[in-house]
This record gives sequence, structure tokens and C-alpha cells, in this order.
Amino acid sequence: MAYKFDNLLFFLFIYVNPNDMGNDQNEIYSKVVRAGKRTYFFDIKATKGNDLYLTLTESKKTYNEDGEGSYQKHKIFLYKEDFEKFKDGLDDVLNKIEELKNQ
Repeated sequence: MAYKFDNLLFFLFIYVNPNDMGNDQNEIYSKVVRAGKRTYFFDIKATKGNDLYLTLTESKKTYNEDGEGSYQKHKIFLYKEDFEKFKDGLDDVLNKIEELKNQ
């Protein structure tokens, strides 16, 4: 079964043009996924040494008692040495979910 995460692998292994590395936040690529009340951001960034890493951000709008909105954000930093292990772990739990749903 193909998962949305499989698309993420494409983002991780894109060519990085060194001329594009000069922006302030070293952001190389960004993908926004809207999912109901949550929005997920998949951002590829580069370190000063031009190593790529990924930030995964979950953003959810919340409202206080006065009705004023604000955003709750949770962020994960994923570094290149962990890409494969993260993918393997995610694939494993997604496969387990499918297996459990089919019982």
C-alpha cells in the first residue's frame, strides 16, 4: 500500500542548488498539507554546512474564552542520519494500522 509518506522521500532527495542556499532561513522546499482542523508543514532546510534536514510542523488553530484565535504548533526536527530509521518506523506503524483495520 502506498502512503503519503512515500512522497516525502522525493522531497528529501531533491537536488540542492548551492546558489539557492543564501536565503535567511535556508529553506529549500516547503509542502503544506491541510487536514481538517490541522495543517502540516513539511519543510526542507539546510544547515550552514549545506546538510539537509526536515522540519515537520503541526499547526492547529485554537480559541480562548473571548473567541480570540491563536495557533498551537508542534515541531519535529529530522536530521539526515535519521531519515531512513524514521521512514522505516513510520512504514511499520502504518502497515500495522492497516493490518489491524483488516482484522
